[in-house]
Amino acid sequence: MRFEPRHSSPHLAPVGNVGRLMFAVVAALVPGTAAAAWFFGPGVLVNMAWCAATALAAEAAVLRLRQRPVRPALADGSALVTALLLGLALPPLAPWWLPVIGAAFAIVVAKHLYGGLGYNPFNPAMAGYALLLVSFPREMVAWLPPGDGGLDLSAVLHYSLAGTLPPGATLDALTQATPLDTLRTQIGLGRPVAEAMASRPDLFARVGGVGWVWINGLFLLGGLWLLWRRIAAWQIPAAMLGALGLLALVFWLLDPARHAPPLFHLFSGATMLGAFFIATDPVTASTTPRGRLVYGAGIGVLIYVIRTWGGYPDGVAFAVLLMNMAVPTIDHYTRPRVFGEEKGR
Repeated sequence: MRFEPRHSSPHLAPVGNVGRLMFAVVAALVPGTAAAAWFFGPGVLVNMAWCAATALAAEAAVLRLRQRPVRPALADGSALVTALLLGLALPPLAPWWLPVIGAAFAIVVAKHLYGGLGYNPFNPAMAGYALLLVSFPREMVAWLPPGDGGLDLSAVLHYSLAGTLPPGATLDALTQATPLDTLRTQIGLGRPVAEAMASRPDLFARVGGVGWVWINGLFLLGGLWLLWRRIAAWQIPAAMLGALGLLALVFWLLDPARHAPPLFHLFSGATMLGAFFIATDPVTASTTPRGRLVYGAGIGVLIYVIRTWGGYPDGVAFAVLLMNMAVPTIDHYTRPRVFGEEKGR
């Protein structure tokens, strides 16, 4: 095979493409997804299926309206990754229209309204999640206890499609607040952190929430594989986890009765999913080496601020979206100096 050099840079064709990168991300999601389905039941997979079907259908419909080729866009996997991330963020006991609305908004509004892949300033999955959280707060807190609450696939599908539960079961009896939400409420009532966690062994493990430690640990494992493959930039997750952990450590040392320890923040909620799979989105994240550090650290700080003093127990989605807005400014002031350019110009 003859090599044809390019007349302009880059002179060598890139090895990877969008499709390969996106499906590598899908593969890295498998361990954490399996853990989420193990602890919270088949509703996790049902949500992901609803999101995937809606996202692919919305992507095809918008591309046809824009008179763009459909098959290459569907094959690149970007819509699928958006759908899977959104599905993982939703509570496992959700009506069918919740993932459908979120996925449709993510693709149609947050992605294609701005021009499609490569032009959207906000992470589509987090934009869809934020819309659902603000618009349907009651449905977005329907989390099952670890162990899936005794609901099998048929019961989950029946609730998703028809809104009915097995005889004798009620939504309030089956669902409960997440560890982050529960601890936040107990601290607000003046209860010390250690006492609040010790009183709920069914919800809190030694490091974080029951089940959530395994889920975050396996998303961490998948994220490290992405870093090893050089698919994700190390600066963003390192800065995000470092800033979140450092800030949590400072406040925990100052007042351990009112502030959770660092490991609780690192292994609860969507921390690892956000650090390795959401914040590292190549389209909406900072693109300069120093800028990625600033961007990741900003997300970590905002997550802690929202969790501790804000109105939502987790905060990953809002932190990412807020830092998405700051990316153009961050990239402008952290742009590497071009060879031959005078310093200060």
